[in-house]
Amino acid sequence: MFGLSTDNPNELGDEVLLARSRVEPWLFTFIVERYEAPFVRKVRGIIRDERDVEEVVQDCFVKIYVKADTFVPQAGATFSSWAYRILLNTAFTRYQKLRKEGERFLATDPEFMEFIAVEEQLQVINIDRDAIERVLARLPGALAHVLRLHYLERWSHRDIGESLGENEGTIKARIHRAKAAFRKAVGKKEAESLL
Repeated sequence: MFGLSTDNPNELGDEVLLARSRVEPWLFTFIVERYEAPFVRKVRGIIRDERDVEEVVQDCFVKIYVKADTFVPQAGATFSSWAYRILLNTAFTRYQKLRKEGERFLATDPEFMEFIAVEEQLQVINIDRDAIERVLARLPGALAHVLRLHYLERWSHRDIGESLGENEGTIKARIHRAKAAFRKAVGKKEAESLL
Protein backbone atom coordinates (compact mmCIF):
# COMPACT_ATOMS: atom_id res chain seq x y z
CA MET A 1 0.00 0.00 0.00
CA PHE A 2 2.25 2.81 1.29
CA GLY A 3 5.66 1.14 1.33
CA LEU A 4 6.73 0.16 4.83
CA SER A 5 3.49 1.28 6.43
CA THR A 6 -0.27 1.27 5.98
CA ASP A 7 -0.67 4.81 7.40
CA ASN A 8 -2.33 7.41 5.21
CA PRO A 9 0.49 9.90 4.50
CA ASN A 10 -2.00 12.79 4.37
CA GLU A 11 -2.74 12.17 8.05
CA LEU A 12 0.90 12.09 9.18
CA GLY A 13 2.55 15.14 10.76
CA ASP A 14 5.40 16.94 9.03
CA GLU A 15 8.01 15.65 11.47
CA VAL A 16 6.88 12.03 10.97
CA LEU A 17 6.83 12.42 7.19
CA LEU A 18 10.32 13.91 7.20
CA ALA A 19 11.73 11.15 9.41
CA ARG A 20 10.07 8.38 7.42
CA SER A 21 11.06 9.91 4.07
CA ARG A 22 14.64 8.98 4.91
CA VAL A 23 13.72 5.31 4.45
CA GLU A 24 10.64 5.82 2.27
CA PRO A 25 11.73 8.66 -0.07
CA TRP A 26 8.40 8.77 -1.88
CA LEU A 27 6.81 10.20 1.30
CA PHE A 28 8.74 13.44 0.80
CA THR A 29 6.32 14.35 -2.00
CA PHE A 30 3.67 14.93 0.68
CA ILE A 31 5.90 17.53 2.34
CA VAL A 32 6.41 19.19 -1.03
CA GLU A 33 2.66 19.24 -1.66
CA ARG A 34 2.00 20.83 1.76
CA TYR A 35 4.65 23.52 1.55
CA GLU A 36 5.16 24.34 -2.12
CA ALA A 37 2.41 26.98 -2.42
CA PRO A 38 3.28 28.82 0.84
CA PHE A 39 7.00 28.69 -0.01
CA VAL A 40 6.32 30.18 -3.45
CA ARG A 41 4.23 32.99 -1.90
CA LYS A 42 6.99 33.73 0.62
CA VAL A 43 9.74 33.84 -2.02
CA ARG A 44 7.62 36.04 -4.34
CA GLY A 45 7.70 38.68 -1.59
CA ILE A 46 11.49 38.59 -1.86
CA ILE A 47 12.38 37.84 -5.48
CA ARG A 48 10.13 38.86 -8.36
CA ASP A 49 11.39 36.74 -11.28
CA GLU A 50 9.27 33.56 -11.43
CA ARG A 51 12.20 31.45 -12.64
CA ASP A 52 14.26 32.52 -9.63
CA VAL A 53 11.30 31.92 -7.30
CA GLU A 54 10.86 28.40 -8.67
CA GLU A 55 14.58 27.67 -8.39
CA VAL A 56 14.80 28.92 -4.79
CA VAL A 57 11.84 26.76 -3.76
CA GLN A 58 13.28 23.68 -5.51
CA ASP A 59 16.70 24.26 -3.94
CA CYS A 60 15.04 24.62 -0.56
CA PHE A 61 13.24 21.29 -0.85
CA VAL A 62 16.47 19.58 -1.88
CA LYS A 63 18.22 21.06 1.19
CA ILE A 64 15.36 19.99 3.48
CA TYR A 65 15.56 16.43 2.15
CA VAL A 66 19.36 16.28 2.33
CA LYS A 67 19.41 17.79 5.85
CA ALA A 68 16.48 15.69 7.12
CA ASP A 69 18.72 13.88 9.59
CA THR A 70 19.74 17.21 11.20
CA PHE A 71 16.17 18.10 12.18
CA VAL A 72 15.58 17.31 15.83
CA PRO A 73 12.01 17.81 17.06
CA GLN A 74 11.93 19.98 20.17
CA ALA A 75 9.14 21.46 22.24
CA GLY A 76 7.96 24.55 20.39
CA ALA A 77 10.43 24.14 17.51
CA THR A 78 8.34 22.85 14.66
CA PHE A 79 9.29 21.41 11.32
CA SER A 80 7.75 24.44 9.61
CA SER A 81 9.97 26.95 11.48
CA TRP A 82 13.03 24.85 10.58
CA ALA A 83 11.92 24.56 6.94
CA TYR A 84 11.19 28.29 6.66
CA ARG A 85 14.64 29.06 8.02
CA ILE A 86 16.14 26.95 5.23
CA LEU A 87 13.89 28.75 2.75
CA LEU A 88 15.03 32.19 3.98
CA ASN A 89 18.70 31.14 3.81
CA THR A 90 18.21 29.86 0.27
CA ALA A 91 16.34 33.03 -0.77
CA PHE A 92 19.05 35.19 0.81
CA THR A 93 21.75 33.41 -1.19
CA ARG A 94 19.80 34.06 -4.41
CA TYR A 95 19.10 37.67 -3.34
CA GLN A 96 22.83 38.28 -2.86
CA LYS A 97 23.64 36.75 -6.26
CA LEU A 98 21.06 38.94 -7.99
CA ARG A 99 22.36 42.05 -6.24
CA LYS A 100 25.93 41.27 -7.30
CA GLU A 101 24.69 40.94 -10.87
CA GLY A 102 23.23 44.44 -10.62
CA GLU A 103 19.60 43.37 -10.21
CA ARG A 104 17.55 46.07 -8.51
CA PHE A 105 14.42 45.11 -6.66
CA LEU A 106 12.66 45.71 -3.40
CA ALA A 107 12.09 42.78 -1.09
CA THR A 108 8.79 43.53 0.63
CA ASP A 109 8.56 40.63 3.09
CA PRO A 110 9.20 42.12 6.58
CA GLU A 111 10.63 38.90 8.02
CA PHE A 112 13.09 38.72 5.13
CA MET A 113 14.06 42.38 5.58
CA GLU A 114 14.96 41.63 9.21
CA PHE A 115 16.82 38.51 8.07
CA ILE A 116 18.79 40.54 5.50
CA ALA A 117 19.79 43.13 8.10
CA VAL A 118 21.21 40.46 10.41
CA GLU A 119 22.88 38.53 7.56
CA GLU A 120 24.54 41.59 6.09
CA GLN A 121 25.70 42.76 9.51
CA LEU A 122 27.24 39.35 10.16
CA GLN A 123 28.98 39.39 6.79
CA VAL A 124 30.34 42.91 7.26
CA ILE A 125 31.96 42.02 10.55
CA ASN A 126 33.04 38.61 9.24
CA ILE A 127 32.06 36.67 12.36
CA ASP A 128 34.24 33.95 13.74
CA ARG A 129 31.77 31.23 14.75
CA ASP A 130 34.40 29.27 16.66
CA ALA A 131 35.35 32.31 18.73
CA ILE A 132 31.69 32.99 19.50
CA GLU A 133 31.09 29.36 20.48
CA ARG A 134 34.08 29.47 22.86
CA VAL A 135 32.62 32.52 24.58
CA LEU A 136 29.10 31.06 24.65
CA ALA A 137 30.48 27.97 26.39
CA ARG A 138 31.52 30.24 29.30
CA LEU A 139 28.07 31.85 29.69
CA PRO A 140 25.15 30.49 31.73
CA GLY A 141 23.16 27.98 29.66
CA ALA A 142 19.96 30.02 29.19
CA LEU A 143 21.86 33.12 28.05
CA ALA A 144 24.12 31.17 25.72
CA HIS A 145 21.11 29.37 24.28
CA VAL A 146 19.24 32.53 23.22
CA LEU A 147 22.38 34.13 21.75
CA ARG A 148 23.17 30.98 19.81
CA LEU A 149 19.64 30.81 18.42
CA HIS A 150 19.43 34.50 17.57
CA TYR A 151 22.90 35.22 16.18
CA LEU A 152 24.24 31.91 14.93
CA GLU A 153 21.04 30.08 13.95
CA ARG A 154 19.28 33.34 12.97
CA TRP A 155 16.02 32.65 14.77
CA SER A 156 13.67 35.61 15.18
CA HIS A 157 12.61 36.77 18.65
CA ARG A 158 9.17 35.32 17.92
CA ASP A 159 10.55 31.88 16.95
CA ILE A 160 12.72 31.75 20.07
CA GLY A 161 9.76 32.76 22.22
CA GLU A 162 7.57 30.07 20.68
CA SER A 163 10.23 27.41 21.17
CA LEU A 164 10.72 28.37 24.84
CA GLY A 165 7.05 29.08 25.56
CA GLU A 166 7.73 32.73 26.40
CA ASN A 167 6.59 36.04 24.93
CA GLU A 168 8.67 38.06 22.51
CA GLY A 169 9.35 40.86 25.04
CA THR A 170 10.85 38.39 27.51
CA ILE A 171 13.11 37.02 24.78
CA LYS A 172 14.27 40.51 23.76
CA ALA A 173 15.15 41.24 27.39
CA ARG A 174 16.98 37.93 27.75
CA ILE A 175 18.98 38.57 24.57
CA HIS A 176 19.86 42.04 25.89
CA ARG A 177 21.10 40.49 29.19
CA ALA A 178 22.93 37.77 27.26
CA LYS A 179 24.72 40.35 25.09
CA ALA A 180 25.78 42.21 28.25
CA ALA A 181 27.16 38.95 29.71
CA PHE A 182 28.89 38.23 26.40
CA ARG A 183 30.51 41.71 26.41
CA LYS A 184 31.63 41.22 30.01
CA ALA A 185 33.15 37.81 29.15
CA VAL A 186 35.26 39.07 26.24
CA GLY A 187 35.50 42.82 26.66
CA LYS A 188 33.37 45.44 24.94
CA LYS A 189 35.56 46.00 21.86
CA GLU A 190 35.92 42.29 21.00
CA ALA A 191 32.22 41.68 21.71
CA GLU A 192 31.27 44.38 19.20
CA SER A 193 33.38 42.68 16.55
CA LEU A 194 31.79 39.29 17.23
CA LEU A 195 28.09 40.20 17.71
